[in-house]
Amino acid sequence: MSNTVNILIGLVVLAWLLSRQVQKRLVREDRKPTVLLILAVLGVLQLASFFTGATATTTIILLLVASFVIAAIFGVIRAYTVRLWRTDGRLWRQGTWLTVVLWIVAIGLHIGLDLLIDHNGAAKGLSGASIMLYLAVSLGAQRLVVQSRANHVTAA
Repeated sequence: MSNTVNILIGLVVLAWLLSRQVQKRLVREDRKPTVLLILAVLGVLQLASFFTGATATTTIILLLVASFVIAAIFGVIRAYTVRLWRTDGRLWRQGTWLTVVLWIVAIGLHIGLDLLIDHNGAAKGLSGASIMLYLAVSLGAQRLVVQSRANHVTAA
């Protein structure tokens, strides 16, 4: 898949994620992480496909790992911006404007690190190939912390 297509798909997925983040939604506490797993599998496949035609230098790998660490950190921080409450025994969630801002900042940092990687030349196009896995890591970290917080939410 071309880098442009990967980036476009990543932006569409991000727009979808952002719209879901700010909606008031019932939390099904026993729900399986289907979307997260799909993003992770697509991300791994994209990266594997990319590295069949590119050389992975130590610098490239370190920058890529740094990008994923940033994704996880922002996921944890965003999780604390999500409102959680119980009504009639049911758990609800809704992200705030700060949740959206943190998503945008995190994606900006990912793009910045990817520009560094692309500038290195050895792995041109890695930015598009890593976006899905980046989203999966960030969303996964956010989900884990929100789930942990949800365990302590009592009825209002």
